[in-house]
Amino acid sequence: MRFVVPSDATSWVEVANDSHFPIQNLPFGSVDYGSVDASAVIRIGDYVLDLFELYDNGLLHGEAVSASLDDILDEGGPETLSDIRRQVFELLRSDNAKLRDNKGLRERVLRHIDDVDVRVPVTIPAFVDFCSGINPASNVGKMFRPDMPPLLPNYRHLPVGYNGRASSVVASGEPVIRPNGQTKGANDELPTFGPSKELDFELEMGFFVGKANEMGVPIPIDQVDKYMAGLVLVNDWSARDVQRWEYQPLGPFLAKSFATSISPWIVTLDALEPFMVKGPSQDPEVLPYLKATKPFHFDVHLEVWLLTPKMSKPQRICATNARELYWSMAQQLAHQTCNGTPIDAGDLYATGTISGDQSGTFGSLLELTWRGTQPIVMEETGEERRFLEDGDRLTMTGYAQGPGFRVGFGEVTAEVMPAPSFP
Repeated sequence: MRFVVPSDATSWVEVANDSHFPIQNLPFGSVDYGSVDASAVIRIGDYVLDLFELYDNGLLHGEAVSASLDDILDEGGPETLSDIRRQVFELLRSDNAKLRDNKGLRERVLRHIDDVDVRVPVTIPAFVDFCSGINPASNVGKMFRPDMPPLLPNYRHLPVGYNGRASSVVASGEPVIRPNGQTKGANDELPTFGPSKELDFELEMGFFVGKANEMGVPIPIDQVDKYMAGLVLVNDWSARDVQRWEYQPLGPFLAKSFATSISPWIVTLDALEPFMVKGPSQDPEVLPYLKATKPFHFDVHLEVWLLTPKMSKPQRICATNARELYWSMAQQLAHQTCNGTPIDAGDLYATGTISGDQSGTFGSLLELTWRGTQPIVMEETGEERRFLEDGDRLTMTGYAQGPGFRVGFGEVTAEVMPAPSFP
């Protein structure tokens, strides 16, 4: 049974009305403030609450409570996250004086977000990226296969995915270096090597696995939520020109492995329970192992903002919603494990690009500019963007809107840096 914080609950910690992190959220993360190892924390407003300090001072209870979010997941999994979140909610309630009125302890366990360095929340053993949005899949098909049906025959029968590169997943704020690779123009006799000229973003969401299964044992679709720690925002960067040349017959490689940026706060399924909705109808009917009996899409508003070096303020270039996904995260994990694949705590699964069915809702520049033929005009400067240029700063944000509060993900931001030179 998930623990949903009442919509009218308030905290003694001051939280702005438009904050992504009210007491109804309480997401988990990892921060560094001088110690060698990252500390497991919960976010509330503009502050983080140190979980092990609370435990060490007798305000948190449970055998799996640790200074490391890795250890918490390894020892207790999603059930422990839910239990910790429930205890923290009680401590932060506006009418609970236990921590509120203990100034010395409060100053040790509660730190302002500006005083900590936020990190990737957990160690990531594996990263898998899907193509769960039917709108971007159709758009790409129309662009690259104009004489064929936009969707390949398998698309409506299974969630298409590939194994990405876990070692290049970075937290919001880390710069992204433009990748080098081979490219070949349509009229070129031979490929050339150099910086990608078509660097793109992909607006995605993702979930972290909260506990492992046994090898050879599939996870039934109505049990997958017991294996999920929570959700994050994902920007799975893409070098479109590199990908066009390299992807046949095995799919993405260097075009995707150079960087994936994520928001640093794991928003639990408990916090998102009020915003779980039914997704688009699936036709034809999916096979039984992919047929869920409960909704598993999320009503999360998503935006992308772009700031060029010449601009004084960012411009919104995309607004869409996570409920647009054709395949749900539950279907993704059920499909991944149907062949007995073992998953591990900390594994990251991403949805693929999330796009609506109108141009302003497309979740990549490939779609927004229709393969570069319809450039975006930056209103402040008149600049045009077909793909990202060095110095561009891209920010994704997202939140679920409740009655008087938001359950948000913060943001995932990165600046594009020049490609390294080769001798």
